[in-house]
Amino acid sequence: MTYRVLVRVMPRVGLLDPQGQAIESALHVLGFAEASGVHMGKSITLDVQAKSRDEAEARVRTMCDKLLANPVTEDYLIEVEEA
Repeated sequence: MTYRVLVRVMPRVGLLDPQGQAIESALHVLGFAEASGVHMGKSITLDVQAKSRDEAEARVRTMCDKLLANPVTEDYLIEVEEA
């Protein structure tokens, strides 16, 4: 079975996020003073062949730990749905 998986990778809370800070500053300059706590991350979508949803999630978790996210500085969320 094929599963469509969305991985959202974000900097860990409390760590320096220079991209997020730059975006927040730019938003303020553009008149969006209400914007705060901006964090810049990445989104990865992939199709995974697996026997079950749990297996697909486990395989993608391994992919995240080995390549897609830096386990020292980033956290990730995985959403799995049938393709």
